Amino acid sequence: MEITHVLRSLLGVLAMLGLATLFSTNRRAIPWRVVAIGTVMQILIALIVLKIDFVRGIFDTVGGFFVRLLDFTGEGSRLVFGWLMNVPSGGTGIVVAAQDGRSFATHAPIFAITILPSIIFFSALTTLLYRLGWLQVVVKVFAWVMSKTLRLSGAETLSTSANIFLGQTEAPLLIKPYLEKMTRSELLAIMVGGMATIAGGVMAVYIVLLGGDDAAERVRWATHLLTASIIAAPATLVISKILLPQTEPVDEAMHLNAERPGANLIDAICIGTTDGLKLAVNVGGMLIVFTALVAMANYCLAQGLGGWSGLNDLIATSTGGQFKDLSLQFVFGMIGAPIAWLIGVDSEHLLAAGRLLGEKTVLNEFYAYFSMSQMKIAGQLTDDRTRIILTYALCGFSNIVSIGIQVGGLGAMAPGKRTELALLGWRALLGGSLTCFLTASIAGMLF
Repeated sequence: MEITHVLRSLLGVLAMLGLATLFSTNRRAIPWRVVAIGTVMQILIALIVLKIDFVRGIFDTVGGFFVRLLDFTGEGSRLVFGWLMNVPSGGTGIVVAAQDGRSFATHAPIFAITILPSIIFFSALTTLLYRLGWLQVVVKVFAWVMSKTLRLSGAETLSTSANIFLGQTEAPLLIKPYLEKMTRSELLAIMVGGMATIAGGVMAVYIVLLGGDDAAERVRWATHLLTASIIAAPATLVISKILLPQTEPVDEAMHLNAERPGANLIDAICIGTTDGLKLAVNVGGMLIVFTALVAMANYCLAQGLGGWSGLNDLIATSTGGQFKDLSLQFVFGMIGAPIAWLIGVDSEHLLAAGRLLGEKTVLNEFYAYFSMSQMKIAGQLTDDRTRIILTYALCGFSNIVSIGIQVGGLGAMAPGKRTELALLGWRALLGGSLTCFLTASIAGMLF
C-alpha cells in the first residue's frame, strides 16, 4: 500500500461525494452527519474485513462456502451435460475432450454449460433461504445497525441491506406493503441500492469468471465481491441522501413483509429454479446479442469514420497497439479513463479500465466482467491491484437497462409511485454508478 495510491484514491472518494453534491436537488438539506458516518463506516468495514487477519479469515470461509456451492452446482450440471463439464473455466490453451473416440478442441469453456447453471442453483437456494426466513434474519441485523447509526427510515435500510444478497427487484419485496407510502428520498435510496449491488446468483458467475478453475483464486475473489456488496450498503445511503436529501418525517421502525415465496419448501425451490432458469437464459441471450451488436458497431466505426478520417492509424499509434482502430471499446476507454484514474487505477491501465467502466454502464456489469476475464487471459490486464479496484467498480447493476427493470418491477409493486420512479430513473443510475466508484476508491486506498 503506497502513499500515492492512498492519496489518489482518497481524492476519488472526495470526487464522488463532490459529484453527488453537484447534482443534489437541495444542497442546503444534505445530512452531512449521515455522509460523514456512512463514509467512515465504509472505510472501517473495508479495513476490518480486508486487513484484519481474523475477520478476513471469516470472510474467506464464507467465500469458500460459495466456492463449495459452485462445486455442488457442477455435480448437478455434470448429470445433465456429462463430459462437456470437463472443459475448464479459465484455460488459455487448447483443451481436448474425448467422447466415443472423437476429439473436440476448444480455446475456452463452453460458457452456457460451465457457468450459467450456477445462476439457476443460486436462485433456487436463495429462494429456499427466503422461504425459511433465514435470509430475513441476516438482513434485519444489517438494517438495524445502519438504521440506528445513520438514523434513517427502517424501510429503506431494510431494502438496502437486502440488496447485499438479493437483486434490484427482489430486495424491495421485503418492504412491499410500505412502498406506496415512501417519500421520494426513500424511493431513490431503494433504487440506488438496487443499482449499486449485485444479486447472489450472478455473484457466483463472477467468482468463476474472476477466479477461473483455481479454488484459492475463487475464494479470494469471492471475498472481494462479498466485501464490495457489504460496503455498498452504507455507500448507497450516503450517495442517495446527497442526491435527494430527506426533508420529510420518516418511520424508523423496521417491519418485514410477512409474505414468503411458495406454498412450502418444495414449491419455493421450484419457483427459485424457474426464476433462475429465466435469468440464465436471459444472461446467455444478452451476451450473444450485445457481443454481436458491439462487433457490428465496431465494424462500422473502423470501416467508416475510422478509415475515412485516418483515425485508425492514429489510434493504433497513440495507444501503442492497445487499440488497433476506432471502436466502442476505445470510445469507452477515453471517456472512462478519468474516472479510472480517480479511483486509483495505474496510468498504464487507464484505457483498459475506462473501457470496462463504459461497458458496464452502457451494456451491463456481466458483459464488463466477462470482458475483464478475457483481457486477463489474453495478457492485456494482468495487474492484480487494477483488477481488484475494477472488481469493486463493476460490482453493481448500474446500467441503462436497469432503469427500465426498476421502473417496471417497483412500479408493479407500487403502481401509485410509477411516475415518480420513472422520473428518478436517471438519478438512480447516477447514484448507483457513484456508489460503485466510491467503494472502488476505498478499495484502492487499501491495496
